Amino acid sequence: MNDKELVLTQEGLQKLEEELDELKTVHRREVNERIRQAKEFGDISENAEYEDAKQEQAFVEGRILKVEAMMRVARIIDSSEYAQDEVHLGASVRVKDAKGQSHEFTIVGSTEADPVSGRLSNESPLGSALMRKKKGESVDVTTPRGVVSWKIEGINSTKKKVAKKAS
Repeated sequence: MNDKELVLTQEGLQKLEEELDELKTVHRREVNERIRQAKEFGDISENAEYEDAKQEQAFVEGRILKVEAMMRVARIIDSSEYAQDEVHLGASVRVKDAKGQSHEFTIVGSTEADPVSGRLSNESPLGSALMRKKKGESVDVTTPRGVVSWKIEGINSTKKKVAKKAS
């Protein structure tokens, strides 16, 4: 993984910390137990259980390294860095589409993006168009189906979060 800064909400950092703890304490132990049991079957050169467990071990160890690297370069979103009346990282924004339907999104870094859960990446077409806009403003977003207009109905900034490097 490169050393590009990774933008996370406090919640996103907490999820990474929980995943890392789970990988190190639960999954590592389970995989090691599977390897130990597979070795008891005898010749490991033709032991599918052993090979499968070793592959899983490689995956778990690789994921641990990746999560640790992500946490090293993480920057926690600090809402105080932004104008509170503008759409920014960490803010929840309520928008209305051209059909008059309202949608609410929280603007997050690409790592945490999950549009189905209302977590929109600041790098997505809509997220990017909304950044630094204010309540009442409209944005046009080019999609595969054409240009879609959105009007910002409201912005709810998350309350103070401490900006820090995660480590």
